[in-house]
Amino acid sequence: MIKKILQKKWVKWPLFLLGGLIFLGTCFYASIYFGFWGKLPNKEELSALKQYEATQVLDKNGRMIGKYYIYDRQPIPYEDLPKHLIDALIATEDVRFYSHNGIDNTSLLRVFFKTILLRDKSSGGGSTISLQLAKNLFGRKKYLVFSTVINKLKESFIAKRIEEIYSKKEILTLYFNTVPFSDNTYGIESAAQKFFNKTTQQLTLSEAATLIGTLKANHSFNPRLFPERSQLRRDVVLQQMVKYGYISANRSNQTMNQPIYLNYQHFNHDLGLAPYFREEVKKELIKVLTKYKKEDSTAYDIYKDGLIVYTTLDYKIQSLAEEALKEHMPVLQKEYEKSFGKNAPWKNNPDLVKSATKNLTIYDFYKQQGLSESQIEDSLSSKKDMELFEWDGNVTKNTSSLDSIRHYLKFLNAGMIAIEPTTGAVQAYLGGIDYRYFKYDHVSQSERQVGSTFKPFVYTAAIENGMKPCTYFSTKEITYTDLDNWTPKNSSKEEDPYLNFTLEKALSTSVNTIAVKVLNEVGIPKVVEQVRKLGIETELSEKPAMALGTDGIKLNELAGAYASYVNNGKAVKPFYISKIEDKNGNLIASFQPEITEKPAYSEYTRQVLLEMMKSTVKNGTASRLKTSYKLQNEIAGKTGTTQDNKDGWFVGITPNLVTVTWVGNDNYNIGFKTTALGQGANTALPIFAKLYQKMNLDSTFDPITKSKFEETPENVLKDLNCKPEKRDNFLKRIFGKKKKNKKFGKTTR
Repeated sequence: MIKKILQKKWVKWPLFLLGGLIFLGTCFYASIYFGFWGKLPNKEELSALKQYEATQVLDKNGRMIGKYYIYDRQPIPYEDLPKHLIDALIATEDVRFYSHNGIDNTSLLRVFFKTILLRDKSSGGGSTISLQLAKNLFGRKKYLVFSTVINKLKESFIAKRIEEIYSKKEILTLYFNTVPFSDNTYGIESAAQKFFNKTTQQLTLSEAATLIGTLKANHSFNPRLFPERSQLRRDVVLQQMVKYGYISANRSNQTMNQPIYLNYQHFNHDLGLAPYFREEVKKELIKVLTKYKKEDSTAYDIYKDGLIVYTTLDYKIQSLAEEALKEHMPVLQKEYEKSFGKNAPWKNNPDLVKSATKNLTIYDFYKQQGLSESQIEDSLSSKKDMELFEWDGNVTKNTSSLDSIRHYLKFLNAGMIAIEPTTGAVQAYLGGIDYRYFKYDHVSQSERQVGSTFKPFVYTAAIENGMKPCTYFSTKEITYTDLDNWTPKNSSKEEDPYLNFTLEKALSTSVNTIAVKVLNEVGIPKVVEQVRKLGIETELSEKPAMALGTDGIKLNELAGAYASYVNNGKAVKPFYISKIEDKNGNLIASFQPEITEKPAYSEYTRQVLLEMMKSTVKNGTASRLKTSYKLQNEIAGKTGTTQDNKDGWFVGITPNLVTVTWVGNDNYNIGFKTTALGQGANTALPIFAKLYQKMNLDSTFDPITKSKFEETPENVLKDLNCKPEKRDNFLKRIFGKKKKNKKFGKTTR
């Protein structure tokens, strides 16, 4: 009977079709299992899972300041996962996690009947933590057909193999270390650090539930972008925890009444703390690691190998320095723009804009394409939406590239480096005003004219070569006829031209005419020799104007040289990295301070110069530190202002910290309108002053802010106890013979 029925066409063909589908399905299943659609990882490969890990950059106290990564991942052990975090995950993502073998058949049946047949989208998915882990580890590929089915089956094979190899604790650990969170963040530790600025162990129930809630849809439930939506999702997680008995309803209600408080940390390289410093560390790190190999003889990769880099930076000093800059620069910028009024060069000087345009990468591209100047100008005149930097808050405007050039030409920039003078360890580093828009680093790249901050080196050479501190020089201007009638002038128009100043008075009040005369007396070769002993390698002009700081020197070089005045005459080389470890804490490399072997000058010279620079702060060009900013710290220092007020400088010296600050326009054709506005005491000094005001309020910095200079020797004080400045003899001045300048040639009066 059955045989007859099976022979009928209406029965036979459907059975053939069903058998064919089963056969094809089996072949398809087997093709995935045996790797036709891509090799599946075997047990050996799964036992040695390797994931890219972010390199951590830490400050000197072990506080994270940044990372280098392709995927922002920072692994931690199971013991660091708090119970309420694990409970939140299981209650929300895989309630039968401890009872299945990687595939939750109960959930799959629910998905089949409710989601597929009954179209109930609220019934949830059938994915398990093990399946998600397989997806996290190996990703998904696109195929010409059946991509979703192929990927799901591959993940099921991998999930079962994972369950065979690893314990449930190990699976949870792998999952938490690889799962993607919002803002391109991988792993729970990185997410905790980024969104709440704390370790995973420190996460509260609310914070843990918030992060678990984002796993459903990283972007849609991002607590930074969508706080209200994220809070609703957090509450769903808490309700799931109540449903499955992980927490009480009372605790859930208490937690749901709490708002989500983020303490977001920007580990994006363009944002966050010390971006210029982190970029400089990265360059140094890449360079250093070329000398070292891993155990398998392969090279280290800072984006994949999870290295730990200990830097010299002080997180708190850096934070305060950035605050000081952001307080001072917007005010200075407004005064700067106001001083030009309607005659601002970035508005009225087409040649300036044209010159700046030629520095653009896009300009070179258009040139290579054979476009004419007029065609390039037309292209750069087309408008589009652009985000523009403003101190009051960035704005998005429909503007052209040419307009954006005019916009950015107006901005003053700044740089600052603060180092430990005995070692050169960098404590704070400001390469510019905003790394997102001004990538050029003014600490390690820029060589701006240093102005009067060069003068102490001239006076150091003078004292070291036997000149007495009470040597007097006239402030009177002299014209050097063999130097194209060059006449150094003093910045103060009220300076009495017939006064004779001591070296201390001349340096503290920054008299240009005397600096050149001292250089003339000592000789350029001896000054250059002295500068080289101070570790400055920059090429010098070796001309008389050198005394006025017409040569460009980097901030970090200047800082290392000035450190000698509180480091027994020894210059240092600023450095950024103290040690590098691999992800397991094994030391790869450590770094020692680079200090010159011999003092650059005698102890006597050091004490004399230090006293002179104390006078600069006490009653010289930096006196506003005491008068305007009310700083009572023991400080020595030197201001600097270059020709046409294009660079403003201040070097601040305290016994345990040396700080160099610079302010100016990146376009060297634009200076300050007036010396009163552009002098270093007004542009650069306030950043230092505001930093110390902030540090004075925190007892943590007492070793710096309350440090005292050593007692000055009696013989130094005696030699500096000069008679007051005296006036030239009138008759000698009128009838005296003109003297030939032995070093520079003829002079006129």
